[in-house]
Amino acid sequence: MANKVLIIALSASLVAQLLKVIIETIRFKKFKFQVFFETGGMPSSHSALVSALATGVGLTQGWDSSLFAIACVFAVIVMYDATGIRRAAGQQAQVLNQIVVEVFEDAAPDPLKELLGHTPVQVLVGAIVGILLMWWLL
Repeated sequence: MANKVLIIALSASLVAQLLKVIIETIRFKKFKFQVFFETGGMPSSHSALVSALATGVGLTQGWDSSLFAIACVFAVIVMYDATGIRRAAGQQAQVLNQIVVEVFEDAAPDPLKELLGHTPVQVLVGAIVGILLMWWLL
């Protein structure tokens, strides 16, 4: 528990998840706490986590350190994956769900999860949340 960078990075992820609940509640005028445990949505908690981590490493180890380089590359990969591969998988799930409903009609199996990834804006907002929290709390 002495690793302040780790604690703040994990906290950034939790804050982003709480923000999802608040945003969804305002958007749909209905409180759904289960959103806290779901992937996708605004803001990206994965982006908040990895951007906070990279920022914390930069602040503590130096912006020119190898550790910051590793954390930064890791963050870019996670954020790219969130907007690319995971988002595409969610879009494919949406199409497959529609096909299954049309083919099976009333006997359609449970639908696949469609909200897997993030839009670039959701990733950017998540990254901003993570960076700001690390700057503020470290």
